Amino acid sequence: MGSLAFLLNGEPVELDGIEPTRTLLDWLRETRRLCGTKEGCNEGDCGACTVMVTDDRGTHALNACILFLPQLHGKAVRTVEGIAGPERQLHPVQRAMIECHGSQCGFCTPGFVVSMAVAHLNRQSDFDDRLAGNLCRCTGYAPIVRAANAAAAHPVPEWMHENLAILGDPGRPEAECHSPETVEELSSWYMENPDAVLIAGATDVGLWVTKDLRDLGPIAFLGRIGELKSIRTDGNGLHVGALASLAELGASVASLYPDFAELIRRFGSVQVRNAATVGGNIANGSPIGDTPPPLIALGATLHLRRGTERRSMPLEDFFLDYGRQDRRSGEFVEAVTIPHQPDRLKCYKLSKRFDQDISTVCGCISVTVHNGSVTEARVAFGGMAGVPKRATHTERALVGRPWTADTVDAARGELPKDFTPMDDMRGSAEFRLNAAGNLLRRYWLESTGTATRVLEVAP
Repeated sequence: MGSLAFLLNGEPVELDGIEPTRTLLDWLRETRRLCGTKEGCNEGDCGACTVMVTDDRGTHALNACILFLPQLHGKAVRTVEGIAGPERQLHPVQRAMIECHGSQCGFCTPGFVVSMAVAHLNRQSDFDDRLAGNLCRCTGYAPIVRAANAAAAHPVPEWMHENLAILGDPGRPEAECHSPETVEELSSWYMENPDAVLIAGATDVGLWVTKDLRDLGPIAFLGRIGELKSIRTDGNGLHVGALASLAELGASVASLYPDFAELIRRFGSVQVRNAATVGGNIANGSPIGDTPPPLIALGATLHLRRGTERRSMPLEDFFLDYGRQDRRSGEFVEAVTIPHQPDRLKCYKLSKRFDQDISTVCGCISVTVHNGSVTEARVAFGGMAGVPKRATHTERALVGRPWTADTVDAARGELPKDFTPMDDMRGSAEFRLNAAGNLLRRYWLESTGTATRVLEVAP
């Protein structure tokens, strides 16, 4: 591989001869001997490898274990060793961790410190969310959260402000992998290399390398294509580029569809949401991907690109069967559009852990009622079939009927016509069908003003 340029703890670094799929974590520990960044799960779940990454979109916490070196070109990286000042002055979060006794065995502490430093820099105080991606098995979270709160009042140290101008114009990375800068360049290259792996956030592909030890073959890093990162409102609705992160999507839909935003908040950790992309979550076709069900319930349209040709389809039509999508050779996800509409969406995620867990069932429902009768219903589920899927029989049992408990109960009986769920460690087929029916009933109860949510119901 050719040259890569980025800042590491404030100092310019230029690398030659690096394998494109070498992770930042491995390079930090094995080459630079910066061993504060720990390897725990090596799949983006535990946060022990958290680093701070700054680019033109801001400063974010990311997992170094599934972050490939080419993804850092032109950016700034700060590890736990760079959180303290140039004369070893303690950062406010480091001082607070000491004073609040926030560390015991210390293995997880560097990751916590970096996550806290990112939140401190960005003036974010929702620490239950900011630290949810950092696992601690001995100290407990109470003193760590106290430390985060104690540090919040202190100013951001001057050394924490990155100066990307030091890099000048890093240009295009010289690499064995491809790094397109425009959609046209990507579409032309992908037509010629249809078997290549397209890498955006690498939250999925990273595990192919760290866990499956795969040789990916030809790859393209998409992070330089700015036009695919945009989220904008136009006459058709909310247009979301494929490279928009889940964190950015969550912020964009928070005022429009609060339940969608809350579902995204429970989607992985802050570190994962900062990296994972909307297009990636759709394109991998997972039956338990959490963005397709709400998008399907909202009537979203998927936009695909192949060479100079574009085509669009209802998102639900993209998923054909387990591991199969309606995506032709050399075609990629370009964007998704959510049409303008009143907010009737409710999203329900059932999982063994409340936060950061794979869905057993993810149900997203939007029902329109006029003069007491259902005029439109969109009911979508993840975890119920080999693909995210609309419950069309259930919808037909609702439309044209009075919006009553009896109608909802009758519609629940149609679910077995829509789904034949599997049994697995997360839940039996019987549980999934019962749960899906209960979610439909829950939607009706909420429409009557009944409080049903765990975080809202009080004794």
